Amino acid sequence: MIKVEGESGSAHCMVEVFSDARFRAMELITILNRCHRFQGFIYQHARFTPDKKTIEISVRPRKGSAAICSRCHQPAPGYDQLAERRFEFIPLWGFFVFLLYAMRRVDCRRCAAVIVEEVPWGDGKRTLTKAYMLFLARWARRLSWKETAEAFRTSWDKVFDAVEDVVTWGLEHRALGQSMPLASMKSNTPRATNT
Repeated sequence: MIKVEGESGSAHCMVEVFSDARFRAMELITILNRCHRFQGFIYQHARFTPDKKTIEISVRPRKGSAAICSRCHQPAPGYDQLAERRFEFIPLWGFFVFLLYAMRRVDCRRCAAVIVEEVPWGDGKRTLTKAYMLFLARWARRLSWKETAEAFRTSWDKVFDAVEDVVTWGLEHRALGQSMPLASMKSNTPRATNT
């Protein structure tokens, strides 16, 4: 444990240094489980890439959980598994973060086709997670899109896609308040009179 003392002698900052990388990975997985848990999936383990600039978090399906068809959104029996994909997640402490997951394909009888499963953190073939798109879109409200891209070391195109996705979702799910029947609107409208 490192203790930094101020002029008054009181501790202003305490930093704990752990030597065991597995312990740090478990702490990160604990944090993710507390704030960003996915039903039917488990964060298996976290590790730094060899260049120490990226954190990779392996995700696997929970035992006994059925894959969900991405067309009809219903559980379906498994067919096979694709190669591992990388989904870009919200950066932590200046590190890039990627969720690693091998997508399952399902043999959906309702759709009469073999389809890639639906995952709660991703949307179609996008490489950004839903959480990261929402994160970027919220920052893009405060900063320019270029500044947002620079601040989080991503591209302007990814910020654009994030904003477009959030705006599209908002337009599809907006509630325009209660509409007044036309008859009641007419009766409450003052009439012009000739005087």
